Amino acid sequence: MKILHIDCSPREDAYSRKLSAAMVARLLALVSDAEIVRRDLGMKPVPHPDADYATSLSAPDKLTGEDTHTATSMSEQLIREVEAADILVIGTPMNNFTVPSVLKAWIDQILRMGRSIGASPTGEKIGLLQDKPVFIGIASGGVFTGDEAKQPDFLIPYLTAALGCVGIETLQFFPLQATAFLDSEQLAENQQALLATMDTTKICTDQPVG
Repeated sequence: MKILHIDCSPREDAYSRKLSAAMVARLLALVSDAEIVRRDLGMKPVPHPDADYATSLSAPDKLTGEDTHTATSMSEQLIREVEAADILVIGTPMNNFTVPSVLKAWIDQILRMGRSIGASPTGEKIGLLQDKPVFIGIASGGVFTGDEAKQPDFLIPYLTAALGCVGIETLQFFPLQATAFLDSEQLAENQQALLATMDTTKICTDQPVG
């Protein structure tokens, strides 16, 4: 089993990093021999699509699953990482109501018509990637979900739509909220409560699922 572990915060001690690491540890407790592939967007951001990339997409008949064009080489690498993974774990802060720009750049590279996205005869988009479990840990200084929400949430709907567009629909979100207001002890308790809600029943393992 292969786990693609993605972090998005530029801070080494970020709550989203602690949450995603704890989710990976929980998965490793179930599948101890799983291979971890790291993609640290916070420390090593991927480039935003450039003019050459945009130009290459304007001629979709030239793009295939084996495309080796320089303009799409980063996109191809990132898509193949997703394809090779059995599970995705994403740790991200909420920045200004939505995903940080480094995660948006990654999404813009993996959402590619003719490669990860197809189209029906009537024009609807069709995901070309295989569905897989995705565990998404979100750290937010404020409260954006639940009865006490004080701010909008464009992150969860956006990731649901974006990943669903390529065929990945089995998403679980774990919001660690009010990090700007709660002390470390309360946040640790809240993190443990979130981890306890992880649904791992769709993970193939011969070990008992806790």
